[in-house]
Amino acid sequence: MTKDVNPRAVAWARTMSGHPDGVEAGVSRGVVRAHAGSAASVAVRRVVSRVAREEIERASFSAGATLASGAGNRAVEEEPDDERTCFERDRDRIVHSTAFRRLAGKTQVVVYPTDHQRTRLTHALEVAQVATSIARGLGVNVTLADAIALGHDCGHGPGGHASEEAFDPFVTEGFDHGPWGADVTLASLNLCAETLDGIRNHSWSRPSPATVEGEIVSWADRIAYCAHDLEDAIHAGIVTIDQVPEEVVAVAGRTRRTQLATFIRAVVRTAAETGAIGMDRETAAALTALRRFNYDRIYTRPDSVAQARAVIEVLHGLVEFYVDHPRLLPDTDPGLSGDPLVRAAVTYVGGMTDRFAFDRAEEFLGWEPSRLPRGIGRGA
Repeated sequence: MTKDVNPRAVAWARTMSGHPDGVEAGVSRGVVRAHAGSAASVAVRRVVSRVAREEIERASFSAGATLASGAGNRAVEEEPDDERTCFERDRDRIVHSTAFRRLAGKTQVVVYPTDHQRTRLTHALEVAQVATSIARGLGVNVTLADAIALGHDCGHGPGGHASEEAFDPFVTEGFDHGPWGADVTLASLNLCAETLDGIRNHSWSRPSPATVEGEIVSWADRIAYCAHDLEDAIHAGIVTIDQVPEEVVAVAGRTRRTQLATFIRAVVRTAAETGAIGMDRETAAALTALRRFNYDRIYTRPDSVAQARAVIEVLHGLVEFYVDHPRLLPDTDPGLSGDPLVRAAVTYVGGMTDRFAFDRAEEFLGWEPSRLPRGIGRGA
């Protein structure tokens, strides 16, 4: 039997318990290592605990940066963690949340993205990359910027921004993915007020975030989606690289790589020179020209408009269906009625991935697959 087993499987099985340190020399320090013969070591003077990192922040951050302190400013008080700062805990909670994982199945620009097109999850990761690059360059709280960026779109429904229009009639205050993400989707995580504020107010149409790091994420979001949505559209054949406006090319180039580098450096340079989180006029004009091009040629093209129309109809229909069939709402009191029931239905449908929502449309609303939104990879 053994000779028929794949050698790789045998080698993997032998690592089941790791490798005792120093076994070759007949010496063991009671340490188990991942690799046989590993010499990786570090001269640790002290464990860098939460308290130690808070001290490092106070000593090294730029004036105006947000400092982590104790357990953080949370709606429900908690004991401080021994190892992690309050914003490190927030980041971990967001990454491990169901809402964050579901971003992998939610539209960034096109429904049913192909293997190489962005989802809300990859968008969040790219926003985090841009935000941490800026925060690191300015000497402010990288971890807080990272947490806000990773959580900023967790309130999005399926089908992209069209979901906001679909849910608006059912929510008294209107459905805005920033406040909804902070106040509904991620509410159970008991995140710090600073993290929630950045998530709630990352859109430029919202009030200004209360922290420097939140303001950085607002810029990072726009920089990331302007550059990567263009790249997706070029790869999908919606536009060509030669059509990128000359006022963008002259300042930031034609590719995502040069555009990100230009826009990130502009924010860092402007903050270093003026203290304000923003861009010089020339670079900001190039970013605006890129965003306008994306709106005209990608977001509002006929296929995108038709896709949004179908998304709105599906989601509106699903909310009404669940209001009429409250027993099908998971973890919801079947006796719920009125506005609380409507809100519960919006919360449930808003948490769905694209595919789950469209499957429910087929199952409960009788939609034919041919009527459902189709991504570029499905023939749109």
